[in-house]
Amino acid sequence: MTEKEKNEKVLGLKLNSRLLELLAKLQELELEDFEMEVGDLEIWLQPSAVATPVVAPPKAVAPQVKAKPTQIIEAEFVPPMETYPGKVVEVKLGATKSEGGSRGKTVIIGGETTPAFYTFERVTPHPPVISLDVFDMEVPLAKAVKMHVKDVLGDPAAWAKLAVEKFGADLITIHLISIDPLVKDATPKEAVKTVEAVAQAVDVPLVIGGCGDPVKDADVFQEVAETFAGERFLISSVTRDMDVERCAKFVKKNGHVALSFTPMDLNLARELNRRLYDFLPKEDIVMDLTTAALGYGLDYAFTNMERARLAALMGDPELAHPMSSGTTNAWAAREAWLKMAPEWEPRELRGPLWEVVTALTLLLAGVDLFMMMHPAAVKTVKDVISQLMGGKSGNADKFVEWVSVKV
Repeated sequence: MTEKEKNEKVLGLKLNSRLLELLAKLQELELEDFEMEVGDLEIWLQPSAVATPVVAPPKAVAPQVKAKPTQIIEAEFVPPMETYPGKVVEVKLGATKSEGGSRGKTVIIGGETTPAFYTFERVTPHPPVISLDVFDMEVPLAKAVKMHVKDVLGDPAAWAKLAVEKFGADLITIHLISIDPLVKDATPKEAVKTVEAVAQAVDVPLVIGGCGDPVKDADVFQEVAETFAGERFLISSVTRDMDVERCAKFVKKNGHVALSFTPMDLNLARELNRRLYDFLPKEDIVMDLTTAALGYGLDYAFTNMERARLAALMGDPELAHPMSSGTTNAWAAREAWLKMAPEWEPRELRGPLWEVVTALTLLLAGVDLFMMMHPAAVKTVKDVISQLMGGKSGNADKFVEWVSVKV
């Protein structure tokens, strides 16, 4: 064996020995900046020569189960209290004998300084009130309504008495349909007799409704206003196509209140109110922005009324008036009275529900005066108003299983 071969053999043993030692100790070998000049390099690692560490088998670890919460984390809730620069005008309807009228009861609406029923900010000053519709002649009515008033149809005084004593009306709206030139064309004197009969039958404030003819309504309203001076009746209504100056003057002179009626347009409402301000104080004006029935534009009616109320609270003086809703428009929706598939029945329940949902939706928008018709709908809305005004918490346990409850 030559000397060269002997040197290469020794180098190989030394290299083998060092590599094995490092691998046994560190289990890995990393060469950095390593240079080797060789002709033929052969590295031969025998696996049997590498020491294999003995590793104990892992102990079984029981899976951790998160404990179920036993109570809701308690946190303090601070309502977002706001203060608004504006205030809705208070309007008094009806006048007692000591006040120059003949009513046994009066109502005050308006006066809000917060959105509807924000009782966490401030107390609602006056509860919304409900007026029941009475007609001076027989008119087509939905079966669900007619069954409750069939014995008094054609007798507005008896109808009004029933509405107050049995159905709990806060006011009575007497619709003088017979004065319409296209119906009976009753004279203003005849209309006065009808109003007088109703006024003697009940002692609540009255709302005087016309037929929709701007000229005839003005004539009848003036006759009624002068005959019942000082009663603070709500004259329903004064519109843009009427002689606004004339109407406002006889309303003011005889101590009544004007219902400013406009279609769903706040700019038109502002315009009409500005015209009325030239002759009437603000506490003699109530707004009607038009009510659409459930399914027939109710969402737009709600938005319009909500915008009006928020604008009033933010300081818009031309919209700072109590709002009235002709909620009986709900019965104009055919779904409220039409015979439909079995899953929509019974009509006797569906109709009042249509009126209730319409009223409650607008209640949350800030309506102060509801003109309604069905006694069950009236009772439901009055119960909700009472609950909201009472400031009591509801019983949440009653509604836990509302999805599966059977009606």
